[in-house]
Amino acid sequence: MVAFAGWSLPVQYRDSHVDSHLHTRRHCSLFDVSHMLQTKIYGCDRVKLMESLVVGDIAELRPNQGTLSLFTNEGGGILDDLIVTNTSEGHLYVVSNAGCWDKDLALMQDKVRELQNMGSDVGLEVVDNALLALQGPTVAQVLQAGVAGDLRKLSFMTSAVMEVFGVSGCRVTRCGYTGEDGVEISVPAAEAVHLATALLENPEVKLAGLAARDSLRLEAGLCLYGNDIDEHTTPVEGSLSWTLGKRRRAAMDFPGAAVIIPQLKGKVQRKRVGLMCEGAPMRAHSPILSTEGTVIGTVTSGCPSPCLKKNVAMGYVPFEYSRPGTRLLVEVRRKQQMAVVSKMPFVPTNYYTLK
Repeated sequence: MVAFAGWSLPVQYRDSHVDSHLHTRRHCSLFDVSHMLQTKIYGCDRVKLMESLVVGDIAELRPNQGTLSLFTNEGGGILDDLIVTNTSEGHLYVVSNAGCWDKDLALMQDKVRELQNMGSDVGLEVVDNALLALQGPTVAQVLQAGVAGDLRKLSFMTSAVMEVFGVSGCRVTRCGYTGEDGVEISVPAAEAVHLATALLENPEVKLAGLAARDSLRLEAGLCLYGNDIDEHTTPVEGSLSWTLGKRRRAAMDFPGAAVIIPQLKGKVQRKRVGLMCEGAPMRAHSPILSTEGTVIGTVTSGCPSPCLKKNVAMGYVPFEYSRPGTRLLVEVRRKQQMAVVSKMPFVPTNYYTLK
């Protein structure tokens, strides 16, 4: 167990980190992600509030559809990444990072007060639920045994409230942070242990901790806030331009648009890239060098990939070094070794999309 953002979190359970990782890719793992901040934004002006803080097109979300978005500041920096779902119950359901809990909550509460003072109809409520993430290719068969509705109709980034293994009022969202098919289940806290126990009765399901979560999300090319993106990184630098809504780009009406939009059209100074290398694994803060030996960037996340049996990493390099196939050097334990800029995700993603 480790301390994180005021919580005590499991790094690994009985199984080794690598066993947990591979079990998730082949079967199904249960992660406790109750440390995440869950909020409801309600009122007629809920979309107006959200769009004043994030880069995405929230107005275009269909009922029960969600999107990954970013809180940005006026300098174009990323304050946090979050998932916003437009529920059919008349509120926005927002999940953001525990490490940014205080910052995110203050940001949203301040904006609620500001809009309320201008006569807008908007409010905010922190959801005191647990959050369980079930991830892996056998998720649907495991979960289907405990729900009445047909899970084939629930596609990636959509959400529905349902009874799960006898627990009513669970919000099941088809998403996750492993690159696999999966769901996140927001469950009343008093019922979390009951639900987890019911899921773990299926031999397909094993508990997995933070170590596996980290290596799985890295293989999937997904950012960890505070490592790969932060207040000094813009969405374009972070290779997250796809989060910028088309209408929002045209209107330039989100925080930092004056900085971010010109970066879409011109060359950005640096870019987040994938890296692969043989030899010792690359770790966060390892220097990235040109083949001439000049330091040009830094690794932000790195680990041995249990699936590929190679070392994978993400980091930032100047734009001219960002093309896949570019040869670079990384410094690991004061030794230089060859690395190659690689496309991400490193391991193909298996999200469940309706064909």
